[in-house]
Amino acid sequence: MPNVYIETMGCQMNKSDTERMLGMLSSLGYEETKNPKEADLLMVNTCSIRQLSEDKAYSTIGLWGKWKKEARPHIKIGLCGCVAQQKAKEIFKRAPYVDFVLGTHKIYSLPDIIKLINEGERVCECTETNATEDDRAKNFEIKRVKSVNAWIPITEGCNNFCTYCIVPYTRGRERSRTPELIVKEAKDALSQGFKEITLLGQNVDSYGKDFKDKNYRLADLLKELNALEGKFRIRFVTSYPTDITDELIQTAKELDKVCEYFHIPMQSGNSEVLKKMNRRYDRETYGEIVKKVRAAIPDVTITSDFIAGFPGETEEQFLDTLSAIDEFELDYSNTAAYSPREKTVAAKWVDKYIPEKEKTERLARLNKKVQENCLKSNQKYLGREMEVLIEGFENHKGTNIITGRTRNNKIVHIPCDTDRTGEFATVKITDCKTWYLNGELV
Repeated sequence: MPNVYIETMGCQMNKSDTERMLGMLSSLGYEETKNPKEADLLMVNTCSIRQLSEDKAYSTIGLWGKWKKEARPHIKIGLCGCVAQQKAKEIFKRAPYVDFVLGTHKIYSLPDIIKLINEGERVCECTETNATEDDRAKNFEIKRVKSVNAWIPITEGCNNFCTYCIVPYTRGRERSRTPELIVKEAKDALSQGFKEITLLGQNVDSYGKDFKDKNYRLADLLKELNALEGKFRIRFVTSYPTDITDELIQTAKELDKVCEYFHIPMQSGNSEVLKKMNRRYDRETYGEIVKKVRAAIPDVTITSDFIAGFPGETEEQFLDTLSAIDEFELDYSNTAAYSPREKTVAAKWVDKYIPEKEKTERLARLNKKVQENCLKSNQKYLGREMEVLIEGFENHKGTNIITGRTRNNKIVHIPCDTDRTGEFATVKITDCKTWYLNGELV
């Protein structure tokens, strides 16, 4: 059997796409290998959210191209994902050793592409579409990574056009997958032993807005999934603040399998910067949404995203970001220095760019604030008994430990000589660190 190796970069949506591509390749007789030097087919599933990610993708295929030229002329090389969708045929000019380019919109064209490249053709499939590929998805299994958590995309694309973000250009407009196929994929994952379902979307809580034949939103999907038999958890990411409805909050509160966790990107704590980012809320509105979620759902974890050094951001505006993390008691935040992306509006504001040294310094301060708040958040659970879904087992410095997550997404390490991966355990929290909790089995 021919071997395939896929290097996956970026978000959970990319990881889910890789699982689907592996399923298609399996139907063609390919077997996955974790060693790229053993592969007949080499693919990189790219991320273009920041320049560093794009550079890493080109570096990866550059190495493979060297292998192909010097010792392994038979190998086939493919570049997939967001960089592929953005650059399309330009990639052939920069990397002439690439055999195919596959964008994010048409991943179910992969079997046709493999046939063509094996016949000696070079293929670029980056056609944009306003539809999901649910009809073709039914024909292939999903080769999920062995884990306790199954990722299921429910929406693709984004309609918001934030001025810094490349996603609408690489993933297209928002389009929702059918509830029937989502429920089927959830049932399949549960039957395979997965204990947690994570619903994915660039704006997951806008699910169903584009349905013309039914009134069916994320809250309805959560209710349908919650009714499935068995003990398992449900999560959903990522939420756009103003798309979080009262109905969604109430549904998350009432359903026993939906976890107490919301990821709500804020991006900046300053209202003027938010307006320049083309975010549809100001600081006060974001705060009201967070407070509403906290009031309804005890022990909820709320995480966020922030950008340091957005074009034109002043020191005073940046300080508003630091104070927002404190004011809204955000439990954890992903952070990044602003990275200009081709085609986006903010990338044209060259005269407003913040010097790299200053961006780096702000990012360091932002990370320090995130660390402080993460520790404060963890300290609230000291001495508490919590349900933990065990995700792994390892020997750490001579001690066997199991690691898992609470319903509200806190990582917990527990001494244990038995591998209990996939089990639910009651754990008493005995200590807390910045990024994780320590506990003991009850």
